[in-house]
Amino acid sequence: MIPWTVLATAQVPDGGELRLKRRGDEFSIMAGATELMNSRLSGSEQALATLVCGRLGARRGLSLLIGGLGMGFTLRAALGEVGPDAEVIVAELVPAVIDWARGPMAPLFGDSLTDPRVTLAEGDVARLIGDGRARYDGILLDVDNGPGGLTRAANDGLYSPAGLGAAWAALRPGGVLAVWSSAPDSGFTARLRRAGFAVEEARVRAHGKSGARHVIWLAEKPAKRAPPVAARPPRRS
Repeated sequence: MIPWTVLATAQVPDGGELRLKRRGDEFSIMAGATELMNSRLSGSEQALATLVCGRLGARRGLSLLIGGLGMGFTLRAALGEVGPDAEVIVAELVPAVIDWARGPMAPLFGDSLTDPRVTLAEGDVARLIGDGRARYDGILLDVDNGPGGLTRAANDGLYSPAGLGAAWAALRPGGVLAVWSSAPDSGFTARLRRAGFAVEEARVRAHGKSGARHVIWLAEKPAKRAPPVAARPPRRS
């Protein structure tokens, strides 16, 4: 068997280290002893995009924000689903991951990074969410192994009540917040519902019909808020 070769390492802001490894034509990105992604296990990353785009339908001028460039599987899947007038913004916190995408992992990305619909933003996706007032139809988060900060403790803020409130404000009516996870988390499901989202948990295989089952939360912002219930006037005695 061909041994793994470490091609590069990168420091994650606020702590942690990523390692890019290759074995033949297979790539892996590791955080410590945990494999964050593998080029042969792309099914659930692609589903993150296809499930959201399926919910949104054929809207004109679709705007998607993807948190985490990774190996480009979510980006490429999104580009295959949206129209020519769409915009797809990809936020990547670690500059080296962008370098890897343009360097050793370029065959995985194809021409996706030069697609005119794509904007690659170096920085924290939380900033783009906070700055976007009703800007996005979809926010797709795959910045960690789930709704908890494995690679970076500050990622916890994305999944907190305040972070979910920011995502709500950044979404257009009928928009979808989607979060990828390696495992279920009932507490996060409850937080999404308390934030006002209509929530579905999709279980998706890591690779086609095989591999581990990953979880994708699809949290939809209602197209219209229900009108408040009018208070009854006090009865006259």
